[in-house]
Amino acid sequence: MTQKIPYWHVDAFSDRPFGGNQAAVMVLDEWLPDDVLVKIGGENNFAETAFVVRDASGAADWELRWCTPTYEIALCGHATLASGHVLLTCDAEGQAMDRVTFRTRQSGILEVVRDGAGYELALPAIPCAPDTAARQAEAIALLGAAPFEVARSELGYNIYLFENAAAVRALAPDIRGLERLGSDQFICTAPGDATDIVSRVFVPGGGVDEDSVTGSAHAALTPFWAQKLGRTQFTAHQASTRGGDLTLRLAGDRAWLGGPCVTVVEGAFYL
Repeated sequence: MTQKIPYWHVDAFSDRPFGGNQAAVMVLDEWLPDDVLVKIGGENNFAETAFVVRDASGAADWELRWCTPTYEIALCGHATLASGHVLLTCDAEGQAMDRVTFRTRQSGILEVVRDGAGYELALPAIPCAPDTAARQAEAIALLGAAPFEVARSELGYNIYLFENAAAVRALAPDIRGLERLGSDQFICTAPGDATDIVSRVFVPGGGVDEDSVTGSAHAALTPFWAQKLGRTQFTAHQASTRGGDLTLRLAGDRAWLGGPCVTVVEGAFYL
């Protein structure tokens, strides 16, 4: 028997189609087998597909999982924001809501709230400790330009601080070389021009040569730049081809990422 699954294609961190980062959001009655979730991610062929199921435990409103076209991941920011956008449109009675919570398997409880015309997403803040250029020599060589500061989290987030936005925009890394280093994120950042900070994010080992707008990377950039700037709120731009703008706010152990979303496609996935 064919199963009909509600489906949304959302451009997250964008107020218009063709901007921000694409995500599929699919609302399930119950969890499908793990391999089927990954196959659906491959069929959608976005960086991530988000799957939500009502949380029977009562710990949150929904359970949430994310799949790339090839495997399930531990944390995805833009697809969580997209899920919040879909689920906050209305509840079962058609009433607008202002807040939705998600229980995840590896990243705890996540939250999306309305914020003016857009949303704010709460992710666990990811602290990165100073690293040495010597330990990062191979990655730096593959990036093709030397940062003046490097930081890393054991969770696989590598931050490379460059002098200015022009240096970040000019990067032309050896993508296939970075792919051989595994599924780490290679986050290149600098003070911004139109925004407080700018970044580009490469995850070729995870199947994403250059990500469009990366929520999880900004969960690492938020505490990193809060210390640099001496304040807990600032603006960011991810300088990918599609591009995306975010507001960032550090509150205790939470990184709050703000931005709009736009629904591009609404329909059904037949399984």
